[in-house]
Amino acid sequence: MAYVYNHGIRINYQVEGEGPALVLYHGLGQDWQSWYEAGYVEALKKDYRLLLIDSRGQGASQKIYDPAAYGLKEEVGDVVAMLDDLGIDQAHYFGYALGGWVGLGLAKYAPGRLRSLAIGGAQPYGQDMAPYRAMLQGGMATCLASVEQAAGVSLLAAARQRFLSNDHQALSAAYANDRPDISKGLRLATMPALLFAGAKDPLKPAIERCAAELPNATFVAIPGLSHIQLGLQLHTVLPQLTDFLAKVERRSLVIA
Repeated sequence: MAYVYNHGIRINYQVEGEGPALVLYHGLGQDWQSWYEAGYVEALKKDYRLLLIDSRGQGASQKIYDPAAYGLKEEVGDVVAMLDDLGIDQAHYFGYALGGWVGLGLAKYAPGRLRSLAIGGAQPYGQDMAPYRAMLQGGMATCLASVEQAAGVSLLAAARQRFLSNDHQALSAAYANDRPDISKGLRLATMPALLFAGAKDPLKPAIERCAAELPNATFVAIPGLSHIQLGLQLHTVLPQLTDFLAKVERRSLVIA
């Protein structure tokens, strides 16, 4: 593991594999280890240099209890600080839910650092985060029970333990504020993009709309899954991601 500081906030990341850089950014209550469990590291490390980042307030990154510290620009700055620390000018990016939101922020505030963008479970038109605050209100055990009930499956034992070990106060601060509308100016984000959502996710229409408004984006619906179900079954998106990244790489070779 390695650390980088973004304006005094310590951000943890893990590097695995060789090849073009690919950032993997997790969702609520998870960390860099979840990418191993979902099969992403094993499937991608032979072709990509994987940058597995822990969101501020989660995993081994610094726990902060001020909601103002979890603004989108701050979280985008964490990714940029990691890229700078590694001397990487541009990277592919993949994230879901929180990771998707940060990806949209990169497309808006630091588009030059993105070689491609693949995100799911997030849209740029503003979002009421009250449901997440309600899930977190009773503590991590209550939140986990809500997640597993909504997903219809239980997390693996190691993943359950990591979820329960999250700092409840830090996560509550991270989700204390609603997400603003950042859609203005996103049409200038011209990097190749793959947007996806579970077919049963209430956010699906907004995500599909965003894909239509971006100049170089494709939308994919994952059949039969809700927002939380897809978050716990991200292996279902791996074939679409590998195909998307391969196309971007081939296009780069042709242009070069």
